[in-house]
Amino acid sequence: MAKRVAIVGAGVCGLASIKCCLEEGLEPTCFERSDDLGGLWRFTEHVEEGRASLYQSVISNSSKEMSCYSDFPFPEDYPNYVPNSLFLEYLKMYAKQFDLLKCIQFKTKVCSVKKCPDFAISGQWEVVTLHEGKQNSTVFDAVMVCIGFLTNPFLPLDSFPGINTFKGQYFHSRQYKHPDIFKDKTVLVVGMGNSGTDIAIEASHVAKKVFLSTTGGAWVISRVNDSGYPWDMVFTTRFQNMVRNFLPTPIVTWLIARKMNSWFNHTNYGLVPEDKTQLREPVLNSELPGYIITGKVLIKPSIKEVKEKSVIFNNTPKEEPIDIIVFATGYTIAFPFLDESVLKVEDEQASLYKYIFPPHLQKPTLAVIGLVKPLGSMIPTGETQARWVVQVLKGVSMLPPPSVMIKDVNEKKENKHSGFGLCYCNALQTDYIKYIDDLLTSINAKPNLFSMLLMDPRLALTLFFGPCSSYQFRLTGTGKWEGARKAIMMQWDRTLNVTKTRIVQESPSPFENLLKLFSCLALLVAVFLIFL
Repeated sequence: MAKRVAIVGAGVCGLASIKCCLEEGLEPTCFERSDDLGGLWRFTEHVEEGRASLYQSVISNSSKEMSCYSDFPFPEDYPNYVPNSLFLEYLKMYAKQFDLLKCIQFKTKVCSVKKCPDFAISGQWEVVTLHEGKQNSTVFDAVMVCIGFLTNPFLPLDSFPGINTFKGQYFHSRQYKHPDIFKDKTVLVVGMGNSGTDIAIEASHVAKKVFLSTTGGAWVISRVNDSGYPWDMVFTTRFQNMVRNFLPTPIVTWLIARKMNSWFNHTNYGLVPEDKTQLREPVLNSELPGYIITGKVLIKPSIKEVKEKSVIFNNTPKEEPIDIIVFATGYTIAFPFLDESVLKVEDEQASLYKYIFPPHLQKPTLAVIGLVKPLGSMIPTGETQARWVVQVLKGVSMLPPPSVMIKDVNEKKENKHSGFGLCYCNALQTDYIKYIDDLLTSINAKPNLFSMLLMDPRLALTLFFGPCSSYQFRLTGTGKWEGARKAIMMQWDRTLNVTKTRIVQESPSPFENLLKLFSCLALLVAVFLIFL
C-alpha cells in the first residue's frame, strides 16, 4: 500500500487530494510553487510562471451549490455566482477546516518526477524539488498531479498571416488583468470562449471600438435561467440527463438549439455555432446580447490577414483599423516535470484511464487530477477523482488489466459517438453525471435511487428531479457525510435567500394552487413509470 504521497499543486484539486489522503491515513506532501494556495482562483497583478492567471473581474461559471466541495458548502451569505476573491476565501476556509496547510510546502517548484530504479516492484517515485535555490530529492510511494491545464498559453501566430508586420500591441488573454490598457483604443479579441467574451465586454467600457472574432460561433447562455434560477441547477439534473441520453442526438441538438434561441436568436447576432451537432462548451455571459444590440461589441468571422495597423476578416473585404489584439485562443496541456515515457501528450490529449491513470505503468502510483472537461463544475469532479485515486493507492479499489485500460483510452481518443445524447467535440469532454457516477461506483458511494425511493422517497425524488449537487456524492459508502441529506434538502433555500434582500408578500392564486396539485399528481405518475 502506498503511504507517502506527493501532490503537485495547491489549487482546488490539490487541496481535495490532501484532504482525501489524510482521511485515509496516508501521508501527503503538497508542493506549491507560489507563496499561497488557491491556484487559478488567486488573483495577482502580475502573471506568475507555471501558475494559472486570471483577470480581476472573474466570477465563477458554476453556481455555489453546484461547485462546492461535497462536504463543505459555501457560506450561506455568498452570492450564487462567486467572485474570485470570495472563492479564494472559501478555499482558505476549507484548508483551515480540515487542517491542510500543514501538508503544503510553498515556494517549492517540482523540477522532475522520475521512476525509482525498482519501480516495477515498489512503484515509487523520486521527486526533485527546488526551494529558495536549493534542490532536494525525496522518494514517494505515489504522486498526484494537480496542476490543471490553464498554465501554458496556446498562441498559434502562424494561423494569422501578417501578424509579424503588425505595429500595434498583441498578447494572449493570460496576460490580461484590467481594462485600462484599452482606453480609447480599437480592440480585437480573437476567440469566443468565456475569457474572450468577458474581455471584449470589459474592453467596450473604455475602448473606442471592440471586435470579437470567432471561427465557429458558440451558444451563449445566461447565468440566470428560467424563473431566475442558476442555469446549472436547472440543467444538471439526473432526470434531464437521463432524458437527453435516451433521445437520438439530432433531437437533443434541436432541443438545445431551441432552448438557446429562446433567449435571443443566435443567427441574428452572428453567433450560431457552425457545427450544432458536436457540443462545445457554451459561453456563459448574461451581457453579450445587450452589448451586441447596442453596438458596443461587433461580432466578426475569423481573420484573413493582419496588416501593420489593420485587420481583414474572412468574407469581408473592408480593412478594420486595430490598435490591440487579444488572443483568447486557449491553452496547451503540458507536464514539464514528467518524462514522455511516463505521460505523453498528443493532439492535446493525454493517455489516461478514466482521465486519471497512465494505463501502461507497472504500478498505478501516479494519477492526474483535473485533466477532464465535464459539463459541470471542476471542484466536485476533481474531488471525486481524488477519492477514487486514494482508494486505488490503498489497494482497496483495483484497476483492470493494462490491456483493458489501454483499449478504453483508445476508444475515448477516437471519440466515437453512440448516436444518442450529447455529442462532444473534444475527447476530454464528458458527461458530468455519468462520469461522476462511474467513479462513485468504484468506491461504493453512488446513491441507490431505487432503494432510497422506498426508504426516503422525498430524498429520492429530490435527487432525481433536483440539481445534481455534489452533496449527493456523500450520502453513502466511502467518505459518507452525515450532513449530506440536510444540505441537499436546503440547497434551494440557500440559493434563494441571498437574492431575497427585499421581502415581497405575494397572495396565492387559487388557479396556481390547482395547477400545483395537478403537477404533483403528474410527477407521481412519472416516478412510478420510471422506477417500476
